[in-house]
Amino acid sequence: MIELLHFAAAAYRVHDPKWAFMPTSGAGAGEHGGRLNRVGVPALYLSLDEATAMAEYRQLSALMPPGLIVSYEVDLVPVIDFRAGYSGAWDPLWQELYCDWRRMWFHERVEPPSWLLGDMALETGAQGILFPSLARPGGINLVLFTDALTSQDSLSVFDPHGQLPRDPSSWV
Repeated sequence: MIELLHFAAAAYRVHDPKWAFMPTSGAGAGEHGGRLNRVGVPALYLSLDEATAMAEYRQLSALMPPGLIVSYEVDLVPVIDFRAGYSGAWDPLWQELYCDWRRMWFHERVEPPSWLLGDMALETGAQGILFPSLARPGGINLVLFTDALTSQDSLSVFDPHGQLPRDPSSWV
């Protein structure tokens, strides 16, 4: 059973500095795919706290590459609430959320089943999915399907002093 809710809160992401001029685009995940979005579907992966954002950026590496943490103000309706994880009330496909999507797609050239979850979310009219982080136990992530956002939704970067770069020339 898909649970939908209104979500309004702060969220965070650590960006590769060279892409910090496009902090709301979701283009990188759209180009390569992500856990819950197939290639061609722009998605922005955020975390609900700074420590989870850092853990997600670092992934399995012992060292963290240079990154720029960005804060967001998010207000969306509806979002799928999968924070409690899988139970028998959910479609069994939701058990596949944590499949090794990178191995499946990049090495085996097999469509990851988790991409179908993103498809299902979009079919229900959801703009995103809240889900537990694998990189940081207790952390929560939010994937936003940026092309699905409407005029009623709000996604803004908190940059009160205009410090984020405006174009890629800052990193050439």
